[in-house]
Amino acid sequence: MTRVMAHEGAPRCEGVWILYTISNVFERPGLVRETVYAHLRDLILGGKFAPGEKLGEVELGTLLGVSRTPIREAVQRLVQEGLLASSANRGVWVRVLSADEAREVYEVRETLDGLGAELAARHHTDADARKLREALKRLEAAGRDYREQTALDLAFHRAVMEASHNSALLDLARTLEQRVALIKHQTRTYNAHPHTREQHHAILSGVLSGDGRSARDAAKAHVRTFAALVLAELTSTSLLTTAGDALDEQEES
Repeated sequence: MTRVMAHEGAPRCEGVWILYTISNVFERPGLVRETVYAHLRDLILGGKFAPGEKLGEVELGTLLGVSRTPIREAVQRLVQEGLLASSANRGVWVRVLSADEAREVYEVRETLDGLGAELAARHHTDADARKLREALKRLEAAGRDYREQTALDLAFHRAVMEASHNSALLDLARTLEQRVALIKHQTRTYNAHPHTREQHHAILSGVLSGDGRSARDAAKAHVRTFAALVLAELTSTSLLTTAGDALDEQEES
């Protein structure tokens, strides 16, 4: 029996997988297109494919167990959304963000995360508080697998945003989260700062105590810390790439 696997909910690595038989494919082609798109998006955001890795339609079709048509449509959507890049010569690959693009992402994220934490301090419920504590507990219990750490880190910050109970802010945060996930897998900076745990607890403390200013300042400081790490890494990588290209040109001449 042929199956297509799909992932429900917002982009994340954990969740409920739904299996569709081949009969569902023919009866509900629109559902299959959406399923393939969501699954492929989640694989990208979950770090299944390395930044810059080329993705072929045949290989993706084999991986997901579907024909090339829904794969092609999903790829086109993901290119439009900025998760994939394409060209006539190179084909399709996982997008690699530049230092300038990452800087812009973190400038916006600092503002959104600060506002989200401030609003969460004002509006969080008891259920939100339990969810936040559990999210941080799971993050701190994570093993050394970077993809797992990244997924749980994003889940904690998403829980803070959800506790704001501001739908407009949540929509903006979800869109930005996709770019942040790409950057995290590109730079692998999660373990690069010794005070990550303290910063997360400062955010949580500010939210749960109802201190909006403290929560906002802690969230913004946390984003600035990792923005500095990311930009240093991307700038260094860019310089090395430029130097390598220059050496290649000298050897060719």
